[in-house]
Amino acid sequence: MHFNRSLLTTTLSLLLMTIIAHAEDSPVNNTKPPLQPQTHIPLVALAKDSPLYNIPLRNIDGQPTSLKSYAGKTLLIVNVASNCGFTSQYTALEALSRKYQDQGLVVLGFPCNDFGAQEPGSNAEIKEFCTSKYSVTFPLFDKIHVKGNDQHPLYASLTGPQSPTPGPVKWNFSKFLIGRHGEIIARYDSKVAPDSPELAKAIDSALAAK
Repeated sequence: MHFNRSLLTTTLSLLLMTIIAHAEDSPVNNTKPPLQPQTHIPLVALAKDSPLYNIPLRNIDGQPTSLKSYAGKTLLIVNVASNCGFTSQYTALEALSRKYQDQGLVVLGFPCNDFGAQEPGSNAEIKEFCTSKYSVTFPLFDKIHVKGNDQHPLYASLTGPQSPTPGPVKWNFSKFLIGRHGEIIARYDSKVAPDSPELAKAIDSALAAK
């Protein structure tokens, strides 16, 4: 018996292609790998990567803390004093805190005795003064140095050469606005009142940022 090899080869090729085509259409082999969900990094996680949030601090009661618990919030950091001509700004700072706290703003007060020795008291005395005279409810921290050889690392970051707002703090009640990601947005001197339109506009913008 004689076979046409060319015809046989063609037939076998067609048969093989048919088998492969059926195999690809089979439900068993037609499964596609599941789509991987998009990775979403929470805003809080992004903020915690900011160097500012890793700086060790102490609160007004002397307990160790940091700014990590405020990650994802907009912060207004203020160096405060009890016997300063700007001490009355406590009233507007407290009003600012109450107005914007539900929107994500946190006012943070850092007592400082670097300017005119206008914050001579202990932490306990400072806390009592702020709560009894100005009904302060926003967080207060341990008394620190904001300039000089003993400058606290927080203020070294806020005012150092790598900061977008470099240069030493000049007086009490200077203000630093920090964005939700822990970035330094702006800096205001003592004369810029907490209830000024300039600061209010900047806070509104920071709170609206994602």
